Amino acid sequence: MRLMKYLILVKKMTEKISSWNIGKVKVTRIVEVERTGPMFVVPDAIPENIIKMPWLKPYFADEEGNTIVSVHALVIETSEKCIIVDTCLGNDKERHIPAWNNLQTKFLEDLERAGYKTTDIDIVLCTHLHTDHVGWNTVLINDKWEPTFKKADYLFGKDEWNYTEKQIKIPAYAEFINDSIIPIIESGLVKFVEVDEKICEEVKLEPTIGHTPGHVSIKIESEGKKASITGDFLHHPCQMEKLDWISSADWNPELAKETRKKKLLEYANEEILVFGTHFATPSAGFVRKKDDHFIFEVQHPLEKR
Repeated sequence: MRLMKYLILVKKMTEKISSWNIGKVKVTRIVEVERTGPMFVVPDAIPENIIKMPWLKPYFADEEGNTIVSVHALVIETSEKCIIVDTCLGNDKERHIPAWNNLQTKFLEDLERAGYKTTDIDIVLCTHLHTDHVGWNTVLINDKWEPTFKKADYLFGKDEWNYTEKQIKIPAYAEFINDSIIPIIESGLVKFVEVDEKICEEVKLEPTIGHTPGHVSIKIESEGKKASITGDFLHHPCQMEKLDWISSADWNPELAKETRKKKLLEYANEEILVFGTHFATPSAGFVRKKDDHFIFEVQHPLEKR
């Protein structure tokens, strides 16, 4: 019995850290939280609808039709740069969403266990400036919010910040702008970038507008292999089958829908390994065209391609 409990514990710890290779580029996933239950951000993703999509099981839905979602960061390691994409929720932060309020996770310990100290990170890259993508930008030290990655450049989209800055009077925005964005700007570590910015030889931003005005995805190319990190133009694989299911957090739902359809077709046609920013374990896979919609074929960590 002790051995079984130990093996289960090891399995759970291992699932927090997974890696894939895209040519010479390594992508490593660090999970902050993963949960089964209602997904408030996609209102149509209720059990009676999800259960009609059996292909979502077992990774993205359970037997009762409850969705499974994740909040995780992805570390891109190239020969030039070590980049962390989307810094999750963070610890010690007061949030109006109860499940995200005042978290105390071991995210930084897991990051180091994966082989990355905070000082190893060269670039912090946010696909957009929402609370669950900027949280570990900062840590609380002596009652002050300090940059977590002190040797890194933090890349924020110009258009994204221009929009986000204007939302500071809205309490739900103010809470993360004040503790996770403004301290980074004041530290002088921010570089404002374009939606198609080239980060290094293998990594480039690509505009995927709709969820927010300056939303970007991450394009990776190495040795003829391609991958993409979605950001939130896609929240759950169920939106591949139900292309019209919107996110309640979308700035422009119609534009988000068009972006989703366009990118899914591109992913399917070009055999691009897709990392869903909120897709549950294993989080990566290939988009496949099926009739008038798409489905997702998972790619387990360290599978060769």
